[in-house]
Amino acid sequence: MNRPSTIVVLYNTDWDAEEAVDVSSVAASARAIHDALVASGYASQLRGMHGIDVFEVLANLRTERPDLVFNLCESMESDARNEPTLAGLFDLFRIPYTGADLLGLASCLHKQRTKDILLARAISTPPYRYLEDADDPSIDTLDYPWFLKLAHEDASVGITEANHVRTPQALRDRTREMIAEYKQPVLAERYIEGREINVTLIGNGADLRILPLHEIDFSAMPKDRPRIISYAAKWDESHVDFAGTKPVPLRDASPKLVAAVESVARAAYNALGLRDYGRVDLRVDAQGTPWVIDVNPNCDISPDAGVARAAKAAGMDYPALIDLITTSAWKRISARRSEPR
Repeated sequence: MNRPSTIVVLYNTDWDAEEAVDVSSVAASARAIHDALVASGYASQLRGMHGIDVFEVLANLRTERPDLVFNLCESMESDARNEPTLAGLFDLFRIPYTGADLLGLASCLHKQRTKDILLARAISTPPYRYLEDADDPSIDTLDYPWFLKLAHEDASVGITEANHVRTPQALRDRTREMIAEYKQPVLAERYIEGREINVTLIGNGADLRILPLHEIDFSAMPKDRPRIISYAAKWDESHVDFAGTKPVPLRDASPKLVAAVESVARAAYNALGLRDYGRVDLRVDAQGTPWVIDVNPNCDISPDAGVARAAKAAGMDYPALIDLITTSAWKRISARRSEPR
């Protein structure tokens, strides 16, 4: 069979209707992916899961035996740290699914592990500190400015202009605020001034494909604000950061720079064990060195997200993008099934 016939699109429902838009948008994305699969001729079902009902969901999947689960679950029981657990359960019960496995998801969810893996592979990424409190004496000796992010979150949760810090006191103050509010450690890394480039990758092994590169246009950002992607930049259309961070096709880039960015992104994708699709975000400094600042397995593939924009630039409509991800996963799964045990 060259492609799966029956697919269950599984997404998490562990969010409240009054919560922030980044989580409540999961259902809309799942619906769009379901509709795209149907448009491409698949028999698709849409199914939600809160988390504590995971064994009921798994039992139903084992009974129904769909060819593939399109895994869109980003958390269970309102905790993103449970995202890798579901992939592990899929593997345990031999349920085929799209995207990264437990190890790949966990390696990227725990950002200090992402850093350690990249550094061990000699992939350029800014120096970092993992902060469980703000008492680390090395904070006084850092080469500022630095940038702060939560150690176990994505979607720019917890990021404001205050995360761009220029002094030890600013770093300590913001670290304490973030730990108090979000009840998790903070990852600090050296801030790289320069272009921010998003690299979309689809496929596996020799079939891994890089879609047209995009970058963030900061030209409309007020001069007194840092050139960063805050939470408001992603989710609040009325905010100045939203207007000041427009994704656009990469412009005025030499072939040498494009090759360097693609090479680093490909190395990061493989080092972290991403599968089927993902996105790597980089900053390029004044010397033209690309630095990996984020690795995103199972990244946002909703119709208005960056992956869909990159696919459009490559000549693909939305159903074609979802079909490519689906067939990439199916080819990987089929190849593994044919391997001797």
